[in-house]
Amino acid sequence: MFTAPERFVRPMRIVDVSAFYSPFGGGVRTYVEAKLRAAARFGHEVIVIAPGQAHEVVRRGPGAVLVTIPSPTLPLDRRYRYFDDERLLHATLDAWQPDHVEASSPWSSATMVGRWQGSATRSLVMHADPLAAYAYRWLGGLAPIHAIDRCFSRFWRHLRGLGRMFDTVICANGELTRRLASGGIANPETIRMGVEAGLFSPTFRSAELRRSALSTLGLDCDGLLLLGIGRFSAEKRWEMVLRAAGECGRKLPVGLLLVGEGRKRRTLEMIADRYDNVAVLPAITTRSDLASLLASSDALVHGCESETFCLVAAEARASGIPLIVPNTGAAVDQLVEGAGTTYAAGRERSLEDAIARFVNRGPELQRAAAVRASRPRTMDEHFADLFARYQALGPGHVTQPAALAVGGAIPMLEPLAALTNIK
Repeated sequence: MFTAPERFVRPMRIVDVSAFYSPFGGGVRTYVEAKLRAAARFGHEVIVIAPGQAHEVVRRGPGAVLVTIPSPTLPLDRRYRYFDDERLLHATLDAWQPDHVEASSPWSSATMVGRWQGSATRSLVMHADPLAAYAYRWLGGLAPIHAIDRCFSRFWRHLRGLGRMFDTVICANGELTRRLASGGIANPETIRMGVEAGLFSPTFRSAELRRSALSTLGLDCDGLLLLGIGRFSAEKRWEMVLRAAGECGRKLPVGLLLVGEGRKRRTLEMIADRYDNVAVLPAITTRSDLASLLASSDALVHGCESETFCLVAAEARASGIPLIVPNTGAAVDQLVEGAGTTYAAGRERSLEDAIARFVNRGPELQRAAAVRASRPRTMDEHFADLFARYQALGPGHVTQPAALAVGGAIPMLEPLAALTNIK
């Protein structure tokens, strides 16, 4: 993992080409907005370029700008959009003249960034793990990982090509770094993420909130309140989590609240209707309310083994609650010894056994262990390491005022110092 003692060497203009950013998103949106807030504190300029409905330049604070360029919606999830105009993306990068460019998706937008002819240093930040999210999930019960990798050799060639186009490939967990290195990517490294300082804490635990939540699940205060939080999509495996918790409720006093939004909501609600001890709730958009619910729960249950960081698991750890998580993927990085357990990824019966094991080991003892280990790595610590790594990649050039895009492809983008008339 990269760390650097010199945090503030010189100011940089950092452009994040954020293909996964959406106002309706989850972990990536949280991360990007934290980065925009951190920009001025670290003496840098951060410009996020995201696919949007129209061209907009929105000032989000000192040295922090969100730029959207017109892009089509994803057919499978219309809350998200994707970059489809390489010339327009290159013109936007030319206009902002960055010192460093991030690409946050290993798909086509990373190739577009890699082909850009600017002089900035570049990083590919792995906010997605497509092989774990799709190939390993679909075929993991049929073939070993090395055989699946051979079937997807074309994608591995794509990843190795991206590695040659970027100065570094940043991963948020060591398992992904090791897997990329073993697949022939020459330059992966681990820079772990963190949580927002001061927002999540065991001190936000509310006995009344816990009692009320258990009551909605037909349980009294002696019951166990499990919590699941995340986007309702297939790779999150929420159907498995709901069924496992529901079946455990037939034998043990446990209940589960599942909080989130997504296209699988109706399917999840239909599963929840079969059980008295599980419920599906809308996403909680107020972060302080989410922090209170996390701290007031008895354990976080997570179903996804393909997370690149698993922000919600880090937030649960910071809230002082145990974890019940898959035995592979980023969530397990947050597991504290004596405060939770793992189960075989993707195996519903194994998850049922893990919940029962958690109950039998004593939830209160495990929560005490979680509280003792609740001092998390903060997002500021992550950004300090990240920005220092970017500074170490090469000497910076003097940031010039943004230029008019060639051919009038996009409107004039003003230099940051003059951003006074934008939203």
